Order: sequence, then structure tokens, then C-alpha cells
Amino acid sequence: MTPFVLARSSWSGPEYVRRVGVLGGTFDPIHHGHLAAAEECRVRLRLTEVLFVPAGQPPHKHGRSVASAALRAAMVDLAIATNPFFRLSRIEVDRSGPSYSVETVAQLKDELRPATEIYFIIGMDSLAEILAWHEPARLLSLCHVVAVTRPGVRLVDLASLEPDLPGAGQRISLLPVPELNISSSNLRRRVFEGLPIKYQLPESVEAFIAQHQLYRPSGSTPSSRQ
Repeated sequence: MTPFVLARSSWSGPEYVRRVGVLGGTFDPIHHGHLAAAEECRVRLRLTEVLFVPAGQPPHKHGRSVASAALRAAMVDLAIATNPFFRLSRIEVDRSGPSYSVETVAQLKDELRPATEIYFIIGMDSLAEILAWHEPARLLSLCHVVAVTRPGVRLVDLASLEPDLPGAGQRISLLPVPELNISSSNLRRRVFEGLPIKYQLPESVEAFIAQHQLYRPSGSTPSSRQ
């Protein structure tokens, strides 16, 4: 694995440099895997805070029904409520059109004070597809990309990205995080089949899913097994 090296100092000259993590995703639903990865990044990278950015209109989810942006944002808000270093950002939820990571990072850089470094947190599976992203070279020019490990996903060889993405080795780091074998797709499937999801996501999110009858067959009622 390419070693992750922390910046030498959180100070640059006389002005304090804030390190802000940005974790985007569909969060349909958010679960403990997302939260554990964000907290590991926060501590290891010495981040001031981590922004959770639910996608408004995910460009890569065509063909699958996605819970509304408002509901997904509400679940994120519930999930992060107990961590004072986590914050919900509605930047993509409130934006019309597809949610491209490069545009989100660019807007955040404009909104945050100049002395802020953005660490864009993605899964290893997403890093494997980064060349197909919208303007990946521009994204690397705007932020540090941190790819976290995921169960069953092979590490990406950063050297293999260099021919198409010069500087990838310097702007992308690989970071091991607690590998909880939980996925949003499996949680949706379990809810659909009436199976329990307890202990795989915050209780507040579990209750929200039951209250709004998300991911269930049309016309069904909440199962007593959850």
C-alpha cells in the first residue's frame, strides 16, 4: 500500500490551515461503515471537521430508484448528530442537475476560507474508476484525494494512474480504515426482504427508515423483525 504521510504541520506561516474532510455519497442509507471511515480519516489526517455531502442527483445511479435527496440528507443528519466534528452539507442537495465531485469541491473551496485544505474521501472502488470521472485532473488540482479501503476491493496501484493522471502519486493517498462489511445496497435488500438491519446503522436511521417505510415493497407495512 502507498503509505499515507501527514502534512508536516497544521500551520502555514502566520495563518492557521484548516483541514476539512469531504465525504460524498448517495447515502441510501448511511451506515456504520461510512461513519467509521470518516472518523478514522478525521483522526489520522488531523481534520478540523468532516463534511458529509449527500448527492442530489447522482450521475452514476441511472436505472435505479434512489430515495429522495431530502430523505437521504435527513438520514445523514440523524446519523452524525452525536459527533461534534461531523457536519451535513446540502451543497449538492440544493443544487439542480447532476452532482459532479469536481464542481462540489470547487464550490466548497470558494465558500471556505482560503487557508483551508480539502481532503476528498472516496472508497477504493471509486478510485479504480476515477479516470472515468468528470474532470479528474481538475479535481486533483483542487484537493487531496484519500481513498479508503473497502472489504473485497483490491488496492489501486497509483503508478498505473500516472500516464493518464500525472501527479496522482502525490495528490492521492491510500488509507486503511476499519473494514465493516456493510453496504447500502445490502441494507436496502434486507429491508425489502423483511430482514433485520439493527446494529449495522445508527438506531435513529433505522427508526427513520421504518417510519417512512423506505426500501419496502409497495404497500407493505413495517416488519416486527426490525
